[in-house]
Amino acid sequence: MKWPNLKHLHYLVTLHQEQNFHKAAQRCNVSQSTLSTAIQNLEDHFGSQLLEREHKTFVFTSLGLDVVDKSKMLLQDASELIDFAQNAGQWDSGAVKLGVIPTIAPFLFEGMLGGFKTFLPKLSVELQEDTTDNLLQQLTDGELDLLILALPIETPGCKQMILGHDPFHLIAHRELAATLPDPLDIQLLPKRSIFLLQQEHCMTGHAVSACGLQHREQVSNLAASSLYTLVKLANSKLGYTFLPELALNQQILDNTKLVAMPAEQGAWREIGLVWRAGTTRMQLFRRIGEIVAPLLPLPILG
Repeated sequence: MKWPNLKHLHYLVTLHQEQNFHKAAQRCNVSQSTLSTAIQNLEDHFGSQLLEREHKTFVFTSLGLDVVDKSKMLLQDASELIDFAQNAGQWDSGAVKLGVIPTIAPFLFEGMLGGFKTFLPKLSVELQEDTTDNLLQQLTDGELDLLILALPIETPGCKQMILGHDPFHLIAHRELAATLPDPLDIQLLPKRSIFLLQQEHCMTGHAVSACGLQHREQVSNLAASSLYTLVKLANSKLGYTFLPELALNQQILDNTKLVAMPAEQGAWREIGLVWRAGTTRMQLFRRIGEIVAPLLPLPILG
């Protein structure tokens, strides 16, 4: 049996990601004609059409889409094999591309990198901060190896490893906090008085679910882009917000007049690792989990 060229499969996957021959060729550091010829060679090899071409446009055939999906898995396995061989089979060596969401990254990076330096000194870690959806897509495409996400969330084709819990706290200016009822009842807060992150941040959904915000009229139309913006809004006495304990432990409320109160019903989010199913690096990923878990407010691992 004649095997397809891995480099040509990489060109095909990149073309699918870019949906443009010129941009795909630039990413692959080849000429557009070289990339086009490689795709044609794959079609000749399979004896089937992968692209439907018309003038300067194209669409992937159903077979082409299936080949792209299987090529991603094949290229990921090949990349892991190369990394394994180059590091003489040592599972704790090599490079790991790690993605972390913005509501976790700034509060874990320092301690996490210190832990890696101590317990995995031969490992090179490349960090990427992005939203959950973008990170999951990069994991699927093989651009990242491992993610640290807030859970629960659906991750098709991937494995999850829960590391710990991160409790939510209601945040208010001390003057507003003094007027709140005791015991606290979130449903009694004024309409449009709760500030949350923009919808692309998964913490918004977790906060709504965990903190009993069934009545969406309590949530302000003004959505923030970061936890630091939420702090500024709350400190201005315009309303309230929810922050995870992970951020509070890193003194995010320093130099403000804000106070933190436990959310109702002990609300929290899970934090865990996510990786592609079928990876050969599970031993390494579990060790990373053991290093990260003690950095969380309520670790359940390590």
